[in-house]
Amino acid sequence: MAPRRTVDPAELRAALGRVEPWVSGRSDDRPARADLAAAVRLSARTLEQIAPGSSVEVRVPPFVAVQCVEGPRHTRGTPPNVVETDALTWLRLAAGKLTFDDAIASGAIDASGSRAGEIAHWLPLIRV
Repeated sequence: MAPRRTVDPAELRAALGRVEPWVSGRSDDRPARADLAAAVRLSARTLEQIAPGSSVEVRVPPFVAVQCVEGPRHTRGTPPNVVETDALTWLRLAAGKLTFDDAIASGAIDASGSRAGEIAHWLPLIRV
């Protein structure tokens, strides 16, 4: 598999800026699917870059799934450490509008495995 291109921080900031009113709750209008997909994918791939590894899989269906956090690698089936959430929750985490612990407490994140919570160390990814 070819390595993904490095996420440009300016591109990430622009993508998050396009969805920020919805993410911050200032607008009830869901962003265009292309804008939402770009913000989710770029932010998840940024996490993949800054926390390289294969110990935790972060899923934001239907947009992206990335593996991150150094440690034991899994190769088949469902990984032992998974974090799954919706696009809005993920973007709020990425932008510092929500903490990982608060998202867990509210049930907005489905986290399994002893290492799933380690992604909190790298959040937020950017403040908008």
